[in-house]
Amino acid sequence: MPRVAGQIDPAKTEAILDAASAVLAERGLAAPMEEIARRAGVSKQTVYNRYRCKIDLVRALVERRVDFMTAPLRALDAGEHAEEALAGYARTLLEAVGKSHSILRLTIQSADEMPDLARIVFETGPLRSRTELANFLRAESKAGRLAVDDPMQAAEFFAGMVIGQHQTRSLLGLGNPLAAAQIDQVARSAARRFLKAYAP
Repeated sequence: MPRVAGQIDPAKTEAILDAASAVLAERGLAAPMEEIARRAGVSKQTVYNRYRCKIDLVRALVERRVDFMTAPLRALDAGEHAEEALAGYARTLLEAVGKSHSILRLTIQSADEMPDLARIVFETGPLRSRTELANFLRAESKAGRLAVDDPMQAAEFFAGMVIGQHQTRSLLGLGNPLAAAQIDQVARSAARRFLKAYAP
């Protein structure tokens, strides 16, 4: 089916974001938009048509990552399978530790010079992720499946229990990413312990 004039091609958008993720990881926030466009196989104007500036591009990268991370909490049967939903969220948190922290590291390094970027990354990344988890916990408590008196605090507890020192190691560039089996074990254990702690 042909696209309507002015309609955004999702494949091009994904190509731009994939290219931006790679180029920014390699060259930092000073990476030229021309290089991102070249890697994506699009014109520089196409990049600017979607993202007015590099901050908009970083925001989109963070939003895409959070959409993926919180997807298990939005599954149709998430409430009926809370342990699987929480374990799924935990898995994506741990997987993101190794993949998306180049953006977080770059933001930390430039926070003094670019406070607006730091605020945007925090609000669209960690804050939004925890807020979506808090909303899930609030709904589970309303349904009587959990007893969470402070959903936002509980969301912080869960995220901290999951990523712990793994995030710190990644931000410091110390490596040692968890294997898939280790990620699954940590995710399932965290979900079980959390649900036990907040059982009604």
